[in-house]
Amino acid sequence: MTVREHELVLPLTESAVRSLAVGDTVFLSGEIFATAGLPTHDRLLRCLDGDEALPFDMKGGALFHLGSLNEEAEDGSHHIIYMNPTTSTRFNGHMPRLIEGLGLRATGGKGGLSAESAEAMARLGCVYLSFLGGGAQIITAAIRKVTGIGWPEMISHYRIARIEVERLGPLTVGIDAHGNSIYDLTNARALENRSAILARMNAARAAIGKP
Repeated sequence: MTVREHELVLPLTESAVRSLAVGDTVFLSGEIFATAGLPTHDRLLRCLDGDEALPFDMKGGALFHLGSLNEEAEDGSHHIIYMNPTTSTRFNGHMPRLIEGLGLRATGGKGGLSAESAEAMARLGCVYLSFLGGGAQIITAAIRKVTGIGWPEMISHYRIARIEVERLGPLTVGIDAHGNSIYDLTNARALENRSAILARMNAARAAIGKP
């Protein structure tokens, strides 16, 4: 698999997203949206139902599963102390509808998303970008400024932070806009190799006389 590197600027076009392939490396610049809150995702769905207005227009944007600790200065501005990815599978039930309803071109975090989300991404032109787990220092270093906070009454990790970033990455295309998933490919390879691995383990046990 040939790994390519892309420098992309938000908001993203469908053609730019569909040019990406599983395993590619991406660096993002522009404004992203970040939250780690399950209640936040519930609330976003209620916005799509018309219960309240969305805090931001995210069309063409990137909604990432990133927890952030932010603090408010006396002048009302916000500063993010750190930002770190959370597990995206917690939001499997939300993402297919949010990808479509919000007009997202990218989402991401850790661990991938469900087949239903991958189908929505392929149909609508969206990618899943995988963040380095435990890479808070690298991720936080890409922040240039906080340009907005959605639902500030929520706790810090649950708020939607609109953040200007410069070369956020390296991010790996985990699910591309053609339905391909690096997580499915990895699982398939593991299953293919399982029999051979077990055979070697059994041979090693037999060689030392263990049952």
